[in-house]
Amino acid sequence: MKKILLLLLMLISAATLCTAQTLRNGSNAYIGKIERDGTIRDRSNAYVGKIESDGTVRDRSNAYIGKIERDGTIRDRGNAYLGKVESDGTVRDRSNAYIGKVERDGTIRNRSNAYIGKADGVEPRFAALYFFFSMP
Repeated sequence: MKKILLLLLMLISAATLCTAQTLRNGSNAYIGKIERDGTIRDRSNAYVGKIESDGTVRDRSNAYIGKIERDGTIRDRGNAYLGKVESDGTVRDRSNAYIGKVERDGTIRNRSNAYIGKADGVEPRFAALYFFFSMP
């Protein structure tokens, strides 16, 4: 389930920016984008899913797979608490352990402060979903 959440939570509410937001991995390779209407596309421009304005995430079949609440709380399809993104970009898991941070410029750092990616123009709570709440 977290893997699906990872794929679909490439993030962003359509109303925040006029252009697509991009995601890059730790090697700076382009990995996807979010269009103005919340449509999520992968690196090959294939439709992956959609993030609705209320934070609801749907997969390519329009099935509900989770939600990122406005306060940063992350829940899966069964409404189980997965973690939280704090207002300063700090990311904590379900045990409240620090697992990383989304910096103001979109830089993503893990618990060891190592660079693991970049989320240009992506709201921090959505970027955190992609980089921290996924299965390998």
